[in-house]
Amino acid sequence: MGTPHAITALRDKRGELAGQIDALQDQLRQAFIDMDHIDATLRMFVPDIELDEIKPKPLPPRHRAFKGQVTRAILAMLRKEGPMDAKAITLRLMAERDLNLNDSGLQKAMHKRIGAALRNLRERTLVSSEQGKGGLLVWSIGSNCGK
Repeated sequence: MGTPHAITALRDKRGELAGQIDALQDQLRQAFIDMDHIDATLRMFVPDIELDEIKPKPLPPRHRAFKGQVTRAILAMLRKEGPMDAKAITLRLMAERDLNLNDSGLQKAMHKRIGAALRNLRERTLVSSEQGKGGLLVWSIGSNCGK
């Protein structure tokens, strides 16, 4: 038989996954109910509508943000925390949005997105950058953005 710690960890993980499955089934059940209500409402306005012709829209990945959301988050973070490098901003923003910090691909994508947002903000003179320790750029609120 396996070690007690391994068994305990596997039991805990199984319980966690079972809880996730229950929650997802509840969400799925509610989505079906909501869609039935929308279908009934559509039929009130268009009785002969072909609902099967309405194509499902794919959900965007969780790491997507609405236009300007990343920029606002960066500015708020720099106002609150003071000067930071892009890596620290990336990790803090990912943590705030409950994204997986251990996913290196996602972390790289977020770092690129945040770097682009910071460069755009610098062009608009809302943030400024200077060389920090280890050659990293340290970003801070610019003169046009007020502290």
